[in-house]
Amino acid sequence: MKKISALFYQNANGKKPVREWLLSLDEEDRKIVGKDIKTVEYGWPIGMPVCRKLESKLYEVRSDISHKRIARVLFTVVDEYMVLLHGFVKKTQKTPGQDLDLARKRKKDIQWN
Repeated sequence: MKKISALFYQNANGKKPVREWLLSLDEEDRKIVGKDIKTVEYGWPIGMPVCRKLESKLYEVRSDISHKRIARVLFTVVDEYMVLLHGFVKKTQKTPGQDLDLARKRKKDIQWN
């Protein structure tokens, strides 16, 4: 049974950036990232190597995709949902500040109960 359910963050224009990013990946990579998100949904709270806490209320799903690339989906947890805020393919060891800032901004946009 799922412990938390994944939801896509939706901006004011109705766009779901993480969904659009996932659809831009090839099918094999999409399946890998989807499987890792599902692992978090069923295993929450879960740690390395699939999931890591970055800071207060901000986590990452860690996926090894094709061609030795690394994908990350940054998310927050609201009630029983993991809200998928931002997805990207890492090009450096450290998570780029602009990716973290974008996830933080989207996290603030969510209306907290």
